[in-house]
Amino acid sequence: QVQLVESGGGLVQPGGSLRLSCAASGRIFRLNAMGWYRQAPGQQRELVATTTRGGSITYADSVKGRFTVSRDNAKNTVYLQMNSLKPDDTAVYYCNAEVRESFRQGYSDYWGQGTQVTVSS
Repeated sequence: QVQLVESGGGLVQPGGSLRLSCAASGRIFRLNAMGWYRQAPGQQRELVATTTRGGSITYADSVKGRFTVSRDNAKNTVYLQMNSLKPDDTAVYYCNAEVRESFRQGYSDYWGQGTQVTVSS
Protein backbone atom coordinates (compact mmCIF):
# COMPACT_ATOMS: atom_id res chain seq x y z
CA GLN A 1 0.00 0.00 0.00
CA VAL A 2 0.92 3.62 -0.48
CA GLN A 3 0.38 6.52 1.91
CA LEU A 4 0.37 10.23 1.11
CA VAL A 5 0.86 12.49 4.12
CA GLU A 6 0.18 16.21 3.73
CA SER A 7 1.26 19.07 5.95
CA GLY A 8 1.36 22.85 5.95
CA GLY A 9 -2.26 23.98 5.86
CA GLY A 10 -3.72 26.58 8.18
CA LEU A 11 -5.26 30.01 8.54
CA VAL A 12 -3.70 32.94 6.72
CA GLN A 13 -4.74 36.51 5.96
CA PRO A 14 -5.45 37.64 2.39
CA GLY A 15 -2.18 38.36 0.60
CA GLY A 16 -0.30 35.90 2.78
CA SER A 17 1.59 32.74 1.91
CA LEU A 18 1.55 29.06 2.82
CA ARG A 19 3.60 26.08 1.74
CA LEU A 20 2.07 22.62 1.52
CA SER A 21 4.08 19.40 1.50
CA CYS A 22 3.07 15.87 0.60
CA ALA A 23 5.31 12.86 1.15
CA ALA A 24 4.58 9.49 -0.45
CA SER A 25 5.68 6.31 1.29
CA GLY A 26 5.07 2.57 1.21
CA ARG A 27 5.23 0.21 -1.70
CA ILE A 28 6.51 2.49 -4.47
CA PHE A 29 8.24 1.19 -7.58
CA ARG A 30 7.80 4.40 -9.53
CA LEU A 31 5.94 7.69 -9.14
CA ASN A 32 4.60 9.47 -12.19
CA ALA A 33 2.50 12.61 -11.80
CA MET A 34 2.17 14.24 -8.39
CA GLY A 35 0.08 17.25 -7.63
CA TRP A 36 -2.60 19.11 -5.77
CA TYR A 37 -6.36 19.39 -6.00
CA ARG A 38 -8.76 21.36 -3.84
CA GLN A 39 -12.39 21.23 -2.83
CA ALA A 40 -14.33 24.13 -1.39
CA PRO A 41 -17.63 23.61 0.46
CA GLY A 42 -20.40 22.79 -2.00
CA GLN A 43 -17.97 22.62 -4.90
CA GLN A 44 -16.44 19.81 -6.91
CA ARG A 45 -12.82 18.87 -6.44
CA GLU A 46 -10.67 20.77 -8.92
CA LEU A 47 -7.12 20.66 -10.19
CA VAL A 48 -4.70 23.17 -8.67
CA ALA A 49 -1.33 22.07 -10.06
CA THR A 50 0.44 18.90 -11.15
CA THR A 51 3.96 17.96 -12.14
CA THR A 52 5.18 14.87 -13.94
CA ARG A 53 8.34 12.99 -13.10
CA GLY A 54 9.93 14.59 -16.14
CA GLY A 55 9.09 18.09 -14.94
CA SER A 56 6.06 18.99 -17.05
CA ILE A 57 3.78 21.29 -15.03
CA THR A 58 0.12 22.24 -15.30
CA TYR A 59 -1.64 24.98 -13.32
CA ALA A 60 -5.26 25.97 -12.98
CA ASP A 61 -5.80 29.40 -14.52
CA SER A 62 -6.97 30.74 -11.17
CA VAL A 63 -3.59 30.12 -9.51
CA LYS A 64 -1.14 30.91 -12.31
CA GLY A 65 1.44 33.45 -11.21
CA ARG A 66 0.63 32.94 -7.52
CA PHE A 67 1.22 29.24 -6.83
CA THR A 68 4.31 27.17 -7.60
CA VAL A 69 4.41 23.37 -7.58
CA SER A 70 7.69 21.49 -7.22
CA ARG A 71 8.86 18.03 -6.34
CA ASP A 72 11.83 16.19 -4.90
CA ASN A 73 12.00 12.81 -6.63
CA ALA A 74 14.60 11.51 -4.20
CA LYS A 75 12.19 12.13 -1.31
CA ASN A 76 8.97 11.22 -3.17
CA THR A 77 7.65 14.60 -2.07
CA VAL A 78 5.65 17.31 -3.80
CA TYR A 79 5.30 20.90 -2.61
CA LEU A 80 2.89 23.73 -3.28
CA GLN A 81 4.07 27.25 -2.56
CA MET A 82 1.03 29.51 -2.38
CA ASN A 83 1.54 33.28 -2.47
CA SER A 84 -0.87 36.21 -2.67
CA LEU A 85 -3.60 34.06 -1.21
CA LYS A 86 -7.21 35.12 -1.67
CA PRO A 87 -10.38 34.17 0.23
CA ASP A 88 -11.43 32.20 -2.89
CA ASP A 89 -8.45 29.91 -2.27
CA THR A 90 -10.11 28.62 0.90
CA ALA A 91 -10.61 24.87 0.51
CA VAL A 92 -9.40 21.46 1.57
CA TYR A 93 -6.27 20.72 -0.44
CA TYR A 94 -5.60 17.13 -1.45
CA CYS A 95 -2.35 15.61 -2.62
CA ASN A 96 -2.55 13.16 -5.53
CA ALA A 97 0.02 10.75 -6.90
CA GLU A 98 0.14 8.20 -9.71
CA VAL A 99 2.01 5.23 -8.27
CA ARG A 100 3.29 2.03 -9.75
CA GLU A 101 3.77 -0.46 -6.92
CA SER A 102 5.74 -3.07 -8.81
CA PHE A 103 7.25 -3.84 -12.18
CA ARG A 104 4.27 -5.99 -13.09
CA GLN A 105 1.60 -3.42 -12.17
CA GLY A 106 0.30 -0.34 -13.89
CA TYR A 107 -0.22 3.05 -12.30
CA SER A 108 -2.89 3.66 -9.66
CA ASP A 109 -4.16 6.94 -8.22
CA TYR A 110 -3.63 7.67 -4.52
CA TRP A 111 -4.95 10.57 -2.44
CA GLY A 112 -3.89 12.20 0.78
CA GLN A 113 -6.29 12.86 3.64
CA GLY A 114 -6.54 16.56 2.83
CA THR A 115 -5.35 19.68 4.62
CA GLN A 116 -7.50 22.74 5.29
CA VAL A 117 -6.40 26.11 3.93
CA THR A 118 -8.42 29.08 5.13
CA VAL A 119 -7.79 32.59 3.84
CA SER A 120 -9.56 35.15 5.97
CA SER A 121 -8.96 38.41 7.76
